[in-house]
Formats: sequence, structure tokens, C-alpha cells
Amino acid sequence: MAPGPRVIAHRGASDEAPEHTLAAYRRAIEAGADGLECDVRMTRDGVLVCVHDRRVDRTSDGRGAVAALELAELAELDFSVRRRRVLARTAAWQRMDREDREDLVPDETGVLTLERLLALVAEAPRRVELAIETKYPTRYAGRLEEELCAQLGRAGLVGNGESPVRVMSFASASLRRFSDLAPEVPTVLLLRRLPVRLRDGRLPEPARIAGPYAGLVRRNPWFVEKAHARGHEVHVWTVDADEDVDLMSSLGVDALITNRPMQVLRRLGR
Repeated sequence: MAPGPRVIAHRGASDEAPEHTLAAYRRAIEAGADGLECDVRMTRDGVLVCVHDRRVDRTSDGRGAVAALELAELAELDFSVRRRRVLARTAAWQRMDREDREDLVPDETGVLTLERLLALVAEAPRRVELAIETKYPTRYAGRLEEELCAQLGRAGLVGNGESPVRVMSFASASLRRFSDLAPEVPTVLLLRRLPVRLRDGRLPEPARIAGPYAGLVRRNPWFVEKAHARGHEVHVWTVDADEDVDLMSSLGVDALITNRPMQVLRRLGR
């Protein structure tokens, strides 16, 4: 792997294609991203799906909470239509020819299950990391972590040496629940703010990796060195602007989570 921070595609190449669709993740892999990031929620019938928001209103042509809908109901929705409308207003879209525009329309516009995303990672011609965020609050606390561990086990991604997977959350309780089930899988504590108790770089068990917001690092660049001194990697989100790429790289962060993997890779000279 090339030196410098690893580049992780946030919800896929979501600056180019609708977030959490197969098209977005395929484009990220083709661009050379070192890893993919996804959010997981549990449906009413116990299926893990890749959806960021509590409700589907923003990202699909439907309405309702993910936890209140069954997979069959979610599968009837188009999870690309709203994002395509946004893309159609961009200068990049206007410059594309018809064939390239059609490439941005996913072959599956329904909801993406975690199982299908795991299969895509397994099909990749090279090692691709996967950063999975458990979304909270949820009515399925405990069940979500159990199903996540079970799916990773069926995919051969836990209990089998070094795993390309890590589990992230803002909720320490979720990380503890998952770590009890699969202690070998690294866990990432996501941070929007920096509590006083963490200012020396330490993280609460079982978190091994700090996952700070880019604005937090801009305001507190010394945090990276503090975390490294405690033996923790630092994975920063969401890093899209060139000046942020330059800053995070100069600070020695370990991973950049970005909506623009192709552009970030180019900025890093890769």
C-alpha cells in the first residue's frame, strides 16, 4: 500500500453517485479507494441495510423510518432518484456524455443490504477495507450488533486472523456490545467534539481507533499526536476539501474518510 493516509470512500463515491448504492461503491473500488464506509440500520424484519438517516425520506422516493419498514417495503423504493436530481444540477454532470451519465445510475436502485455490500467487497480484485458504522439511537440495540457479528462471521471476516473490517460508532455502548462478540475486530469511537477526559489522547475501552470530525482536528491539530502516543490510529471524517487533505496528511493521520475518493487520491499523488 502506498505511503500516507488510507483513503476510505464515505457511503461509497457519494460525490459522484447516489450514496449507499452499488454504483457508488463500485466507483470507489474502481477509483482505487483503500476502503469503503457504510452505515447500518436494522429493518423491522431484522435485516441490516445501508442507510444513513433514521428515515428514508431524504435518500429515496419513499417515507418512513427504516426500523418500522420491512426489507420488502424498502426494496420497492428508489434510493437514487433524489441524488440524481442533485447531480443533474452540477457542472460535472453537464460535462458528461450520455454514456457516462448512465453509468451513474445504479443497476440496483433499491435499498442496499449489508450482505450484498460484503459480497461486493469479496468480489474485489484486491484487499478492500470496510468501515461499518452502527447508527444510534435504535430500537434494536443488542440485536443489531449480534446480527452484524453473525453476518461478518458468515463472510469469513471475523475469527480468521487480521480482518479488513472495523466497526465505528458514536455510541460507546454499541462498541462494547460488538467487541464482546468479536474482540479481534478493531473498533472506532467517532468524535464530533473532544471531551476533556479524552484530550490526552486516550480512548475508552474497547475503542482502538479515534474517529474525529475534520473540524475537530482543524481546531485541535495536536490531538493526532496525542492519540498516536497512546497507540491509537486516527481516522478523520469527512475530508473533501484540498486544504483539509493537505492538513490531515501533514499531521500524519492514518485514514481519510471522504465523499471524493478519486480526487483525494489524486491530491495525495496516488
